[in-house]
Formats: sequence, C-alpha cells, structure tokens
Amino acid sequence: MILEERPDDQGAGEDRARQKDEGSIRKGYDSLVQNPPGQLQSHRARLHQQISKELRMRTGAENLYRATSNSWVRETVALELSYVNSNLQLLKEELAELSSSIDVDQPEGESVTIPMIPLGLKETTELDWATPLKELISEHFGEDGSSYETEIQELEDLRQATRTPSRDEVGLDLLAAYYSQLCFLDARFFSPSRSPGLLFHWYDSLTGVPAQQRALAFEKGSVLFNIGALHTQIGARQDCACTEGATHATEAFQRAAGAFRLLRENFSHAPSPDMSAASLSMLEQLMVAQAQECIFKGLLLSASATPDNGPAQLQLAQEAAQVAAEYGLVHRAMAQPPVRDYLPTSWTNLARVKAEHFCALAHYHTAMALCESSSAKGELSRQEHTSQPSTTCEPQGPTLPQHPEERRKLAKAHLKRAILGQEEALRLHTLCRVLRQVDLLQVVVTQALRRSLAKYSELEREDDFFEAVEAPDIQPKTQQAPEVKMPSLSQMKVTDFFHRLGPLSVFSTKNRWQLVGPVRMTRGEGGFGFTLRGDSPVLIAAVVPGGQAESAGLKEGDYITSVNGHPCKWWKHVEVVAQLRGTGDEGVSLEVVSLLPGPEPRSTGPRRSALLWGQRECGLETPVPARARPWPILGWSRKTKQNKPRSHPDPCTNRNCVTCP
Repeated sequence: MILEERPDDQGAGEDRARQKDEGSIRKGYDSLVQNPPGQLQSHRARLHQQISKELRMRTGAENLYRATSNSWVRETVALELSYVNSNLQLLKEELAELSSSIDVDQPEGESVTIPMIPLGLKETTELDWATPLKELISEHFGEDGSSYETEIQELEDLRQATRTPSRDEVGLDLLAAYYSQLCFLDARFFSPSRSPGLLFHWYDSLTGVPAQQRALAFEKGSVLFNIGALHTQIGARQDCACTEGATHATEAFQRAAGAFRLLRENFSHAPSPDMSAASLSMLEQLMVAQAQECIFKGLLLSASATPDNGPAQLQLAQEAAQVAAEYGLVHRAMAQPPVRDYLPTSWTNLARVKAEHFCALAHYHTAMALCESSSAKGELSRQEHTSQPSTTCEPQGPTLPQHPEERRKLAKAHLKRAILGQEEALRLHTLCRVLRQVDLLQVVVTQALRRSLAKYSELEREDDFFEAVEAPDIQPKTQQAPEVKMPSLSQMKVTDFFHRLGPLSVFSTKNRWQLVGPVRMTRGEGGFGFTLRGDSPVLIAAVVPGGQAESAGLKEGDYITSVNGHPCKWWKHVEVVAQLRGTGDEGVSLEVVSLLPGPEPRSTGPRRSALLWGQRECGLETPVPARARPWPILGWSRKTKQNKPRSHPDPCTNRNCVTCP
C-alpha cells in the first residue's frame, strides 16, 4: 500500500525541519557557551547579577539600620549586613579571579598546601569632591573654582579606581598614590578653621556595617587599611609549593602586618570595629603568624632534598613549634572580647586547627630526626622541652638517649603525639561548617596524619607492651623571625593635583591672606626699594622707608605671586630677581598676598594626631620651604598646639637675599 503525503503530514514535516534547525542552532549556541570565552562571559554575567542583587539588599538593610532606634532591630540588621558583606567579598573575589584567569596561566602540578586567611577590602560609596572644593577654592583662595575641573576629575577618577584595585603591585601603587594625594588635600584644604565639609562613607570589612565621618583621617585610615588587606590577598594567592612563592608570600604578610601596626599606632576612636585597636592588634599577630608559616614552608622545601639530615629535621621541628606558638597567640587574641563578637568564627577555628597541626608537625619532624640520623644525638640534647615560645635555645631539658632502642621508643612517643594532634585538628575541622567546605585543609591534615601513622607502624614492634616514654614538648625557635615592614609609601612619587594653587607653606586653609595688586612700580634712584628672600614663593623680606615699594603699598612679609602678569608662586629667587632687573622704563606690575595676623580659632571638630610625616617621607614632589609645617599621617584624635601668627618673617639667612636695584 502506497501512502501519499497529506497536508497535515506536510505540516508535520515542516515542524520537524524547523525543530531540527532550532536544535542545530541551540547546539551551536551551547557549544559557543561551552567554549572558554563564552563560558567565562556567561559566568561573569551571572556574577554581576548576583553582585547587583547583594548591593540592593545592602542598601535596603543600611537604610533600615539608620532609620530604626530599636536595639533588637539594629542587631538583626547588623547581622544581615555582615552576611551580605561576606557574600559581596566572595563574589568580587570570584569575579577578580575569573577576569585574571583569562590572561594569567595558572601553574600546574601544585603541591597541596594549607590555605591562608586573606582580608577583604573596605568598601566605600561614591564621593562628590567637585562642589565643596570649587566653593572652597573660590571663597578662600580667591580663584575661579571651575578652572580646576580637570584636577577635581582626576581626583575623583583616582578614588573610583581605588575602590576595585587589582591584586598585585599595580593595585598597591594605586592605593599609595591616592593616599599621597590625601596627604596633599589634608595639608591644603583641611584645617580646624576651614574644611570642605565632605562626608566619608565606608563599610566595615568584617561586619559590613556602614560608618560615616567628616574627618579626612577616616578616609586616610581606610585607604591604609586596604593597603594592608591587599597585601594579605596577594600573599594568600602565592604558590607556597615553590621557594619563590613562599618568599613572596612572606614578604606580603610582613608588609600587611606593618600596615596594620602603622594604623594601630596612629589611629584611635575608630568608627568601625575592623579599625579598632583590638582588631588591628589581632590582624597584626595573624599576619606575623602567616609570615612565620610561609618561612616554615620555604625551609621545608629546602629540607625535602635531604630527608635523612637529622639536624635539618630538628630545625624543622623547632620552626613548626614556632608557627604553632604564633597561631596559639592569634587564637587567644581572636577569642577575646570584643574581637570575638564580630570576627568570623571560621577564622578562630582555623587558627586553632593550624596551632594543633603545626604542633603535631613539630613532633613528627623530631621523630624523623631520631629515626633517620644518628647525628641528631648532640642536637636534641641541646633542645629545651618547654611549651613557652622563645627565640633562643638553652642547654636545658633531658638529654638524648644513647641507646638506639631508647631513641626508637622516644621517636614513637613523638609520633604518638603527632597522631593525636592531627586527629584533634581533623576533629576541630569537622566542627566548623565553613571549614568543612574547605576540602584542601582536610587534605593537608589527612596527609600529615597518614605519614605519622605510616612511620609509627614502622617503629612498632610486637613486644612493645609497656609505653614508659612520654614525649616532651618541643621548644619553639626560629632562625628567621618575621619582620614587620611598614608600607613603602615613600617609593610612590606623585604630584599634587592642585599644584597651581601655590606652595602649601602659604596657600592653604591654615592661613588667611589678602590679595594686593596689581601694583605698578617704576625703578627709582635706589631701585624698587625692597629686599627679596626665599623660594616658592619669594618673600619681601624688607621695605626701604620712603622707597618705591612703600609708596606702592607693599609691606614686609608679603609674598610675590605675579610679575608682569606671569604667575610666579613657584618661581625661584633668582628667577624673580632676573625678571625685575630686566624691566625697562615702563616699570613692573606686581601682585602680592599679605598674610593676615591672628591665630586660628580653636577647633570643635576632630582633633589631630601628634605624629607628623614630612612630604619627603610621604614621597611627595611638591617643594616646601624649610619652615613649612608637615602634616599628620592620619590626624585623628590627638591635640596639637595652635598655629602661631606669621606676622614677621625670620631674620634673613639666605645667601641670595638681595636688595633689588
């Protein structure tokens, strides 16, 4: 029987053809998405959507946190903000890793190492510098504020870039450059009597709770905190399975500890928990412990080539004990109030797991030294068996057993303590829900436990009925103690964005002045009738009575800002003198500023720190006269003396001081 195609069958055939085409298109799309570029783009888009969702949730929670006065509601909202802040940090880190994975090849064949604790960056909102700075430039400096739109835009672009710095040296340089610009802004625009009135808004790195203050010290402190946090992220990303990676990680954690110490020593009355003295002290201890751990990993790589070297194994044992002691101090600091109230529980548990893990490693390497080399005999006898950290090793404690059988039993005792320590570390690991998700941590501890069990099985004998030997504690000792390194902000050379306003020694909100001129002067029989001194700006050191300068209204202590219409705030002494000597019969046109006397009124705002940093230490290129006041590094809570009036200049000591002809 022959079947003929009916109209319905023809439509079904068209549907099948269309489905086939759609299937092929979908298959092509799926293959495109499955390709690395398409897959990365799709993953990136999903991350951006999740980040936008978390930001909307944070905005709503923040508004509720500010609006309510109910303590229970505020605690609940603060908990929600902490959760949202943690999610945002994880999403942004994942996005950064996704973006960097396109250009950077990940090393293959990495050994399994225990993970580090990086610190998330403090986040901030956008800030409008334009309106207050333009008003301040117009009102106080007497210039057109709109003419500084380019400089203000550069400042806003720099601040915007520091919100998402790259996790490398480029990102550190970006933060250091912005910090240096803040030093310029602090010296020029912020004083007890006058400031732009900006409101700086930052989120706590640990809790996500917002904090606001008008003091520029809060902005500077937050940037310095991010410099330390970025160092922690750089250190955590290093591959400690190689010597170079361990060295770089050690350097990064040492610099992170220096940033937190610098912030702790010069910052008080913190508006957010992450910048409190207790938190910064704990973070410094944590970074020192992680640096000590990286040092141990580097030594372990060097000793892996000669596993039978008894003295090397003993050194590793003491180094591991030192790491365990450092993490013990960190755990105690984390468990103390108020740090424990806002610190992630996983951090506290991880510090305790590491303390147990490295203490077990100390016993394991001691056992290896007893088993693998007879040369350890003299070394172990000089080891002090105590649990207190120390950087020296005194000849105290029991001596090394002389008989091989006694050394075997002592090695078994150390291995037993190593096994118990690793089992305790695994138990603590399983108690924390967050740490249970860190499979790498479990792998590291499990591998160490298996090594200890295997070695213990080798030493065990059938006739070992009595275990009379008790393994003593291993004394902590290190051959390379971590060095807390302060941030190298002086290496970042920057130029003041508002350089055109003039030298900071005169043209800042700390001083008040009156613009005089332009004044037309001609050369008299005795010249112009004044004496000049100094550079940038040039000062009128003396005025000849009855001379041309006195007749024109110039006074001693005035600063020359313009010669014949040319701005000369940054001119040297010789340049101004040469310009004046080159004038003809038509004379010269000068503009000067006269500083107004009187001390600054007492401030009712935030008090300034007594610790000062000069421009050379901050790495700033703007030249400042010798008598210029340096600015505080943070300027937060300590009180300084009031500025004295600058009505009379000091006696002239400049060799270039001349009376202009």
